[in-house]
Amino acid sequence: MDIGALPRVDEHAVVVSATADEVWDALGESLEQSFGRPRSARYARLVGVADRTASGPRPLAEGSVLPGFRVADAVPGRELVLVGRHHFSTYALVFRLEAEGAGIQLRAETRARFPGPGGALYRLLVISSGAHALLTGRLLAGVRRRAERVR
Repeated sequence: MDIGALPRVDEHAVVVSATADEVWDALGESLEQSFGRPRSARYARLVGVADRTASGPRPLAEGSVLPGFRVADAVPGRELVLVGRHHFSTYALVFRLEAEGAGIQLRAETRARFPGPGGALYRLLVISSGAHALLTGRLLAGVRRRAERVR
């Protein structure tokens, strides 16, 4: 999948008072926890995601799968690219870690295409409603708490 061809949806960021390795580890743990819940599995079945069960290498690396996502690229401490598709969307979630002051800025960029009337309705329900922004913000805040706790 060419993620650059997917339209940009949004980007969220948080500054974490930790090292890049600590943030990377916390990101992987948070993703495993968030997408490993029974609620995530039910949602994955409901929308018909291509990748429904966790598999592949751990910690997360190219080829790893989380429900709803496949790791397309992983550069530890720098970038994690997750891709996926379901009945209503083809999407990518790109996490980037960059030095910022004494910490690390963790950015989450979402790219997606929402084809057809079903895709338009899905976009309205998930993106335009603010649900995606809320969940992404919670995920980033959880990564920050987890990484800073290590310190």
